Amino acid sequence: MSTLDFALHRDAIKEALDAIAKSDLHVAEAIKLVGYPDERKRPHGFATILRVIVGQQLSVKAAASIAARVEALMDGAPTPEALMLFDDPTLREAGLSRQKIGYVRSLCDAVTNGPLDITALPNMSDEDAMKAITSVKGLGRWSAEMYMMFSLGRTDMWPVGDLAVRVGIGRIINMEERPTEKEMDPIGERWRPYRSSMALLAWHYYSNAPM
Repeated sequence: MSTLDFALHRDAIKEALDAIAKSDLHVAEAIKLVGYPDERKRPHGFATILRVIVGQQLSVKAAASIAARVEALMDGAPTPEALMLFDDPTLREAGLSRQKIGYVRSLCDAVTNGPLDITALPNMSDEDAMKAITSVKGLGRWSAEMYMMFSLGRTDMWPVGDLAVRVGIGRIINMEERPTEKEMDPIGERWRPYRSSMALLAWHYYSNAPM
């Protein structure tokens, strides 16, 4: 995938879900009920990966507030070099926990000294990009999947660790209980190579379908 490609755009999502819906009545019904999810495109680069770390285990509102305060320290232009100028108390005052301060410092070190070359990520395979991102302390599979979907536009991510995705998929396919992470992998096999679009539909369904 070249740096100019973002394959998970609005039209591609619709085309993918329409292709699935032709043979999957559950998906067809879900689309009929809530419509198509929109694209979620985020800038590619250090600032977005930083936001992924800041947002871990936080509500969207809380994450956005803390990220805004951290970015304000750097005049709205986050770079590893700029972030490393601030001591721990300053970052704590901005809202970062002690653990996340360690994570963002690991990110800064990985970007400036290796092994994470952010500029190379768009040209890597899904497997290699996943390995590169998760090599950084504090960036696990879920974090890598969020970045790969929304900044790299990868079309076959399957974030089974996301609770809302599991709940949404369970409701779409009429499971009595939400599927476990282990159950989600075989469930998702039927939707390759469009699992990112199905994850987006699951989020959309979770938020908008009547109970």
